[in-house]
Amino acid sequence: MSNPAPRAVMEKLAADFGEMHPDLEVELDIVDREAWKSQIRNALSANPPDVVNWYAANRMLPYVESGLFMDISDMYASGELTGLDSVKGAMTIDGKQWGVPYSYYQWGIYYREDIFNELGLSEPATFEEEMANCQKILDSGRKCYTIGSKFLWTAGGWFDYLNMRTNGFDFHMELARGEVPWTDDRVRETFANWRKLIDMGAFIDDHQTYSWQEALPFMVNGEATAYLIGNFAVPHLREAGLSDDQIDFYQFPKIGDHPMGEDAPTDTFHIASGAQNVEAAKAFLKYVTSPEVQAEINGPDGLGQLPVNANASVADDEFIQQGFEMLSQNATGGIAQFFDRDFPAEMAALGMEGLQEFMVFPDNLDDILQRLESARQRIYD
Repeated sequence: MSNPAPRAVMEKLAADFGEMHPDLEVELDIVDREAWKSQIRNALSANPPDVVNWYAANRMLPYVESGLFMDISDMYASGELTGLDSVKGAMTIDGKQWGVPYSYYQWGIYYREDIFNELGLSEPATFEEEMANCQKILDSGRKCYTIGSKFLWTAGGWFDYLNMRTNGFDFHMELARGEVPWTDDRVRETFANWRKLIDMGAFIDDHQTYSWQEALPFMVNGEATAYLIGNFAVPHLREAGLSDDQIDFYQFPKIGDHPMGEDAPTDTFHIASGAQNVEAAKAFLKYVTSPEVQAEINGPDGLGQLPVNANASVADDEFIQQGFEMLSQNATGGIAQFFDRDFPAEMAALGMEGLQEFMVFPDNLDDILQRLESARQRIYD
């Protein structure tokens, strides 16, 4: 958390916790985010810090499997960690909990509400309604979706949602864990649904040449009507001149009858299995997930994200409130962490290359799936 805003949040957390516990000496180490990804294993292996921050679900799996994160299931079982029900699953491996979440944010479809009103469209609840809306948008001379797939991961968001809606959250996670072949007919069905939009011409042209930020002007200028993206895009849309009357948000619509899974990348704290100060570390986890602290650190003056505690108050922001309600109440399928966090790193990299290629050359699907299946058999072996 080395960027200025999250760093300030971390520094205040450490300082406030230290004031509450004058008998403790709290030391805070700040490591660059990218550097930490390569350093965490070594840091946990020899003289580890008591508490480390990381990511949920499959991203914590290697450290759980190698015994570097402490099992804190007793804290959940004892009722010390209330209000975390919707995110508990993201912290659970083998029926045990290995840390606490402290912040997350929603993904979904952000759209031009004024253009919807102009065309007489309402928020779709089903994929059929989504495609019907898209056809009317195309008929008006606009594209349905902007996307910048130059750096690949935005295509991962489309696959996540289409696969969770087509086949359900549990199937999506089985695929992420390498338990399902990429050539499975159910995976092909996900791509078939995606192809319906591609063949309609729903996406902006040449999206593979744009970063996600470079694709924003298409929505700002009204050349495209919507963007499947995380809530981090909202400040950019506002800075570009769109008012909250012009932007709105809806949950990715249903395809089958599956409970709705959502992408909500989750930041987490863990106790190192070699921690020297376990009781103090547990007290910190309890502190950082409390409703009051959750409201403060995730508020507009903090991380500007969503509190994970369902009892926390939420910032007076239209999109944060909609996201909080969606993830607390309507993400009944489960909460995924996003393609490049849920899949192992090498599989994620190859997968996202294939997803972007499919968006540009959908006729290559068979070759893409064969490549990804060969990679699956090697990577998960």
